[in-house]
Amino acid sequence: MLLGEHEHSLDDKNRLTLPARLRAHLGEQVIVTRGIDGSLDVYPRNEWERASQRIRGRDTLSAGGRTMQRLFASSATPVEVDRQGRIVIPAALLERLGIGRDVTVAGVFDHLEIWDRAAWREQQRDMEGSAEDVAERLANGN
Repeated sequence: MLLGEHEHSLDDKNRLTLPARLRAHLGEQVIVTRGIDGSLDVYPRNEWERASQRIRGRDTLSAGGRTMQRLFASSATPVEVDRQGRIVIPAALLERLGIGRDVTVAGVFDHLEIWDRAAWREQQRDMEGSAEDVAERLANGN
């Protein structure tokens, strides 16, 4: 399971050293794609298959279904994990999302999120302020 929060920096070749305790869960190849909230998502191959099944199951006659399929599939890139546990993050994805050299890697059960460190801190502030409201709505089925 992919859990925890880890601060790292990208090198000059846009390589990210993945947290050592998470590498065994990722395998030799991962899928890097654009996330929904301004992060990059990194999926182990088997979890990507599961997530992509959900996205592919969306109705392509609906604008929302097509948008979700485009969002995930068009930016998805298979990336090899090297012997040092590094992955190369595509420059176009970093630029599109405004992710700089200093990043936070967050484990989210079945995948990782890579955030620009300043954006992650802002996200944390937002989450902490709304967590009780979200939990209450979920508990009430909303």
